[in-house]
Amino acid sequence: MTLSLSPAGSKVVRYAVTGVLVAAALVAGRALITYYQADPWTRDGRVRADVVQVAPDVAGLVTQVFVTHDQAVRKGDVLFQIDPARFDLAIRQADSQLQSAQADVTRARAAIQSANVVLTQAKRDATRNQKLGDLVAAEATEQSQSKAAEAQAKSAEANAMLAEAEARVTAARDARDLALLNRARTRVVAPTDGRMSDLNLRVGNYVSAGAPVMALIDTASLRVEGYFEETKLPHVHVGQAATIRMMGESKVLTGHVVSLAAAIEDHDRLASAKMLPAINPSFSWVRLAQRVPVRIKLDNPPADIALIAGRTASVTLARDGAK
Repeated sequence: MTLSLSPAGSKVVRYAVTGVLVAAALVAGRALITYYQADPWTRDGRVRADVVQVAPDVAGLVTQVFVTHDQAVRKGDVLFQIDPARFDLAIRQADSQLQSAQADVTRARAAIQSANVVLTQAKRDATRNQKLGDLVAAEATEQSQSKAAEAQAKSAEANAMLAEAEARVTAARDARDLALLNRARTRVVAPTDGRMSDLNLRVGNYVSAGAPVMALIDTASLRVEGYFEETKLPHVHVGQAATIRMMGESKVLTGHVVSLAAAIEDHDRLASAKMLPAINPSFSWVRLAQRVPVRIKLDNPPADIALIAGRTASVTLARDGAK
């Protein structure tokens, strides 16, 4: 049995099929527009990590390097050694100055004791002569009073010398502590767990205090930062679940949003000598959405995936903002 349609029926079928196809295209187009413009996802993701710039606290010649490029280290591991000879000499000099200052204190205390003995005797003689009155010549009374005043002055001078000597002891002790600290700082240690990167330090290099000489990647800080268009930010929330696909990896990583950037640089605003905003004029009809960094903490990343700072990734967030 063959089903035949009249010309009018065929026309209706064609219209119906066309309508279904158009409706399907509209639905698909709307879904694509929603996916690309509103859904919280981005292919512009990067693996990030904190980079610690290792710099010595003292200057000197490097005598030993204990690490190699890309080596994993633990907090407190010795990275390199600076020649300690000059610092050992500074410790000996500080010890000598401390001993000299302590000897000055001893001498000052002895002088105080001697002056106090003389002062006590002078006061006793002066008091006795005053009590004897006319039985003692006036000249003798004046001499005893003069000796008492002189002894009083020497006692005050000895006390001042003691105060100065004690101050020198404190300064010498501080200088010795500083020398010991500088000596200890000749051994430069890792400030955190991580991996060495871009290691170019060699034995014989001269390093300056405060100048970075190597980089340490803090592996505990490894994270993913996705750069989301500002049109998608209404769908991004702290605590939101995230899936991460690393380029070249088949496994999918999971994580959650921990923060959104508080600010991004405004390239259209310039510094003005008049302390007024200077905005570049815009002649474009097309405005590109700014990208805002969103920080994502990884949830137990597998050990077989190389999390290397700088690798690219695609990031998709749960559309409903579920945590």
